[in-house]
Amino acid sequence: MLARMVAVALVRWFMSDKNDLLIIGGGLVGMTLALAAAKKGFSSHVVDMADPDSLTKDGFDGRASAISTASWNLFRNIGIADALEPYACPIASIAVTDQMKPGRLDFTPEPHEGSLGRMFANRQLRLALFEAARNEPLINWHAPVQVVSRERGEFGVAVTLADGRRLEAALMVGAEGRRSPTRDEAGLVMAHWDYSHRAMIAGIDHEKPHDNVAWEIFYPAGPFALLPMLDGPDGQHRSALVWTVDEKDAAGVIALSDRAFTAEVQKRMGDILGKVTLNSNRTSYPLSFQHTARIIGERLVLVGDSAHGMHPIAGQGLNLGLRDVGALVEVLTETRRLGLDLGDAQMLKRYEDWRALDALMVMGATDGLTRLFGVPGRIASAIRRLGMAGVQRSGLLKHFFMDEARGVSGDLPEMLRA
Repeated sequence: MLARMVAVALVRWFMSDKNDLLIIGGGLVGMTLALAAAKKGFSSHVVDMADPDSLTKDGFDGRASAISTASWNLFRNIGIADALEPYACPIASIAVTDQMKPGRLDFTPEPHEGSLGRMFANRQLRLALFEAARNEPLINWHAPVQVVSRERGEFGVAVTLADGRRLEAALMVGAEGRRSPTRDEAGLVMAHWDYSHRAMIAGIDHEKPHDNVAWEIFYPAGPFALLPMLDGPDGQHRSALVWTVDEKDAAGVIALSDRAFTAEVQKRMGDILGKVTLNSNRTSYPLSFQHTARIIGERLVLVGDSAHGMHPIAGQGLNLGLRDVGALVEVLTETRRLGLDLGDAQMLKRYEDWRALDALMVMGATDGLTRLFGVPGRIASAIRRLGMAGVQRSGLLKHFFMDEARGVSGDLPEMLRA
């Protein structure tokens, strides 16, 4: 191990400041991209304004992500699955209900088909990604730092950091998230609308085991999701809560005491998990839809939330970004095989075209579900439950939706295949 660390340090010491990729944003998608690119021999500068230590500090803050089967294949192929496996909580089934009324829809795969995905605390994902990045000679990681200027030209790209350093590469990647300054500076137009909803995030302990079932309970104000997590250190049963509230009610919900907040949560989930208590701080963020029609520019590509941000209704946001990663790395590998420049406009257009249909389908589906279940009234609820009953009886439809949840449908990049 010591020899490996010394070798990594020496490689980084002698490595030129011009790398293949300049990835601005070192979060879950950006760092996964750097590791996936390294597996194919591409060097990267990863620049992030956040302090890695603050992102990985001890404790569960309630933030968690569902990792689909395809995304898990990517994690296997970049070498972090073994480090993550002990912290994975399999999703054995998804239960969907309209306000806890009769007509529940269950998605439960056959035993030989495996789980519908895995739940992870975001902290554990970061720990695994960051540890792998520290040990990867082809990744130069700069954090926490501020980017003060970006340059893109005919022959390369560069950023200047607040400390005066200048980093150069062949291709710039915007991976900063929804408020991407790289995207905005490039003038890439974004379609955007506000749902006037806010997501309340918290971790909960509960009396009954969750049996690896993810619950999606729809109310007119928005979905109420209970996502299974591994039991706590003392054996307490745990789940992650994502509760969508109307923006006009958000301030009042945020102001609730922990006891009152828990009572409201209990009211909406009934007795499916028994008595609940909070095990984390509460956080919240506004919900919106945003889609960038063009996700490429001169020597520039966007990935993850910089390209598309959606409602968390189906937990597909991170998985969509990881499919961006797989597609981009495959296109870059083909670009190099053909002897072309990594900033070749035609090859970047291949990436954009590849991702366009998948992104629009997933985002359209989540937006449609949000609006469909947001229609109030008994008649609307009855119609929805009638439709859910039809899906429940159709094995073909259920398998289609389960394949979508696993991320295994469509034209998958090589690194997302088993």
